[in-house]
Amino acid sequence: MKKSIFLSIICFMSLSCAELQNVVNTLPTSQGGLDPTTIASGLRQALDLGIDKQVTKLTQKDGFYKNSLVKILLPEELQKVDNTLRSIGLGKLADEGLKVMNRAAEDAVKTATPIFVDAVKNITFADAKNILLGNNTAATSYLEGRTTQALYQQFNPVIKNSFSKVGADKVWSNIINKYNAIPLTNKVNPDLTDYVASKALEGVYTMIGEEEKKIRTNLNSRTTSLLKQVFALQD
Repeated sequence: MKKSIFLSIICFMSLSCAELQNVVNTLPTSQGGLDPTTIASGLRQALDLGIDKQVTKLTQKDGFYKNSLVKILLPEELQKVDNTLRSIGLGKLADEGLKVMNRAAEDAVKTATPIFVDAVKNITFADAKNILLGNNTAATSYLEGRTTQALYQQFNPVIKNSFSKVGADKVWSNIINKYNAIPLTNKVNPDLTDYVASKALEGVYTMIGEEEKKIRTNLNSRTTSLLKQVFALQD
């Protein structure tokens, strides 16, 4: 009798273990279930989608100018130029100056998109798991922190070329000359290409971050099996 009871208990425990294992098998993959290389690949894919779906928007007409997230405004030292021109009836000229800055950024990003693609391809994630479990733009911030300086060196001459290509250099030369001709004003001669290059680069990271945020917070934005597999870990 005792032997029968003992065997029954063993069978029950074996059945319970088997059922428990089945339950475990249906649970989402644990953090340890994916190696760092796979997680890093998922992060890169998210950044690639940011370039493909969001940064390309910046290359369209008004991609910067009519996008409140990245629109390039005048630097603080030129606000007085803008205000002064508007106060003497040259508001259209001031508007044109703002517009051509953004046009230069739109043109430059179109030319420089392969630079950003290569940056994502070559980035090495030191701690992919912690980045995955970070905030909604952790991968973008990591990319920005490790590529800004190098990308700026490549991006700056592209901006300078675009400034000339869209006529921004002539517009701003006209603006500055008119401003400097106003009595009792301090003369200005800003390096706008440097300023626009920095702001355009910031805009690129902002838009990549927007797509990363969508992938992290919206299951429908995880459009590949890799994204679904990797970002399920941070849900």
